[in-house]
Amino acid sequence: MSERLLSGENGMIVDLIGYTDKLSGRPGDTINFKVSSQIDAPVEAKLLRSICADANPAGMGIVETNCDDIFPPQQFNAGNQPFQSGSYAKTISPLQHHAQNSIQISVTVFPTLFTAGTQTILSIGEVRLDLDASGLVTLTSHQDKVSSKTPLRLHKWHQITATMNASGEVSIHILHLASVNANTETVSNQLANALVHMHIDGFVCLAATLDTKGPGQFFNGKIEAPLIMADGIAIADWNLAVDMTSLTISSALAQPDNKHALTLFNAPTRAVCGSQWDASELNWQHKPDHYAAIHFHDDDIYDFGWDTSFSFTIPDDMSSGIYVMRITCNGHEDAMPFFVCPPKGVRRAKLCVLVSTFTYAIYGNHARPDYVPAWQERIKEWGAYPHNPAAYPQYGLSTYNNHSDGSGICHASHKRPLFNLRPGYITFGAADCSGLRHFQADSHLIAWLHNQNIDYDIITDDEIDRDGFAAIEGYDAVTTGTHPEYHTTNTLDALTAYRDKGGALIYLGGNGFYWRIIRHKEDPNLLEIRRAEDGLRAWASQPGEYYNAFDGSYGGLWRRNGRPPQKLVGIGFTAQGIFEGMPYKRVCNDSAFDWVFDGIDDSPIGDFGFSGNGAAGFELDRVDTKLDEGQDITILAQSYDTRDTFMLVPEEQLTHLTNLSGGSESEAKRADMVYFKTPSGGQVFSVGSITFCGSLPWNNFDNNVSRLLRNVIDRFTG
Repeated sequence: MSERLLSGENGMIVDLIGYTDKLSGRPGDTINFKVSSQIDAPVEAKLLRSICADANPAGMGIVETNCDDIFPPQQFNAGNQPFQSGSYAKTISPLQHHAQNSIQISVTVFPTLFTAGTQTILSIGEVRLDLDASGLVTLTSHQDKVSSKTPLRLHKWHQITATMNASGEVSIHILHLASVNANTETVSNQLANALVHMHIDGFVCLAATLDTKGPGQFFNGKIEAPLIMADGIAIADWNLAVDMTSLTISSALAQPDNKHALTLFNAPTRAVCGSQWDASELNWQHKPDHYAAIHFHDDDIYDFGWDTSFSFTIPDDMSSGIYVMRITCNGHEDAMPFFVCPPKGVRRAKLCVLVSTFTYAIYGNHARPDYVPAWQERIKEWGAYPHNPAAYPQYGLSTYNNHSDGSGICHASHKRPLFNLRPGYITFGAADCSGLRHFQADSHLIAWLHNQNIDYDIITDDEIDRDGFAAIEGYDAVTTGTHPEYHTTNTLDALTAYRDKGGALIYLGGNGFYWRIIRHKEDPNLLEIRRAEDGLRAWASQPGEYYNAFDGSYGGLWRRNGRPPQKLVGIGFTAQGIFEGMPYKRVCNDSAFDWVFDGIDDSPIGDFGFSGNGAAGFELDRVDTKLDEGQDITILAQSYDTRDTFMLVPEEQLTHLTNLSGGSESEAKRADMVYFKTPSGGQVFSVGSITFCGSLPWNNFDNNVSRLLRNVIDRFTG
């Protein structure tokens, strides 16, 4: 095993952990489970159906039903499967050339982090151009070295040219492009064996070095215009602005089979500003030469590439639902969820639950800054999932975190273990409630459906993105979970078509349909997010880097792309607070809407719950007639920020005194529960709160939030 592959000595490793090659499937599809074990003993796998993923003993606790009849428990052997962080580019075939007079390597770089170890900018076999801990550039050829005297400056462009000639002289010339006077430096040395240095033989690698142990010494920063010349003639040349939407970059020189094309590993960031960028153009498609750079990071990691340990083919008669493959070995365990959809074109229920797997992946391994080890006390007491990504950053973090060089992480994938996609995972360990988000919070809705004996089918973002409207066509009603935040053009188009063709759309969350994401055309499991210009965000894209590399579309908020959430579901994100909730108050007394509140005599509605202790909380959505499609929207109930603990989202703010609503800030900070119809007979019910579903299981599901949702589901499904 490579010493560079994480295996315990370079950080904490979970003794037993795995992931699936896909998050969802239909009957006939095969789910491959990839497991790594540090334990010298067989591992047992057992399939269960997930009903509730909330470990809170004050509620149901984790509820899973046995599926031995579908998948009899089995044992398998699983060894340690290492994984490699760090992005780089490597030629498909080695570069082999013997020069007569000289070899010259040139590259333009923009370093973003100095590390304690050496970082390799470019390597070819035993020839390397490195950056040391102090920022000095070193050319190493076999055992000979020459180093610069002046360190490179972080976040500045430098053109580096290294030359070796047959007389044995080697030199490094550095042009500091950011300097007002374009300062230069040249250093030289005499090589011991000039003939050896005239021979190039090896893969060309950008941002790393390659040896028998694999890739290593990863570079942090941007690389542009790599060029290798022999005897004054280019033998390897790449324009890093070409093939922008691909994971392979063609050589600028004609070659059989494009053998010197560069393959990108661990998805470095493209469509970033290069040395020529002068702010005259913000779209990389219009001036590609201004974006002829790639940003590499030593912690990029998106596909572990583990071998398959065992597989499961979904049988034809398997019920649509959420399932968990639990693996155990000598007291260690892990649980890998996956989502079973009905056969394509088949509807087994009137209600469809849309599972937000894109949002799950985008948040995958979100290391929250407020995590402290003291959370483990509650986790142990509840028997909750014990591992937190903040304690295991080497498994790769989320797009809500930053790279080691401070830049935002803009790529995501589920092809690695995701700690927060586990039953019993707690997001807010200090909260005086269950403290759940995403998969675990959505299980409150699933548990409620089972309690109410309501049949449902599962469809995930993947199916609706690939199959469009056809994936949900024919259902009486389609409901979201708590936080359907991230969407592609295809998923929004499908939901809009469903609504406008007479479907009933139920939005049971907050902060939904907010960010635009792109799937990579060559690897659809690889997602891209640009946090452009506006929005409530963990980091901000750099100016000039707002357009997605995967397809050239403008990134950021759907609102900035002309598709605010209000157009689809009547309401949109308006305010965020701490993880606490408040009750709703009925504000519509029109008897035409008594069906929504049938059987509800008490007020307020939802002054309880396992998420924030209230049905309207954390992230709130409201009506904005300037952003909707002119629908006749009825506000049924509202909840205001009476505690003054919420803030308006940035896109709502104008100055410290004014906001886009035109009213007071306190008036804008609210959740609106709404209903409207489309001209074609479609219906929409939206709650405007991310904590709404957390109130459903309260008092063993006997409460006014539960009754209200039952009224809506019954109405929409006949």
